[in-house]
Amino acid sequence: MDADELEVSLRAMLLRYEPPLEGAQIYGIQVLHRPGARAHDWFAGVRPGNGTAKLMLLPIKANPSLLEGLSPALMKRRSGDALFTLRPGDDALLPELQQLVARAFEAYMGGG
Repeated sequence: MDADELEVSLRAMLLRYEPPLEGAQIYGIQVLHRPGARAHDWFAGVRPGNGTAKLMLLPIKANPSLLEGLSPALMKRRSGDALFTLRPGDDALLPELQQLVARAFEAYMGGG
């Protein structure tokens, strides 16, 4: 999978959370958040990089325990407090990332 295909896959991964979440834009990046949430209280967003695709998953900043048990391969792709940068060929990480997004959604909506 190339970077564009990874970006499409990451965006598709987030679609299942809309609704109940709604789209918004912050700093020119399309993100998902709870209806009525403040500007910086958002769940996740995807943005292209330079030959990469980036998933911003804000709940891991407030809930670092969400990272427990992640594979070393996925942790290697963590490039910030709440950012995962995928490169071409990282498509094998998508199922694990999808599970992380599901746990982060539960935390974001108040389940942990």
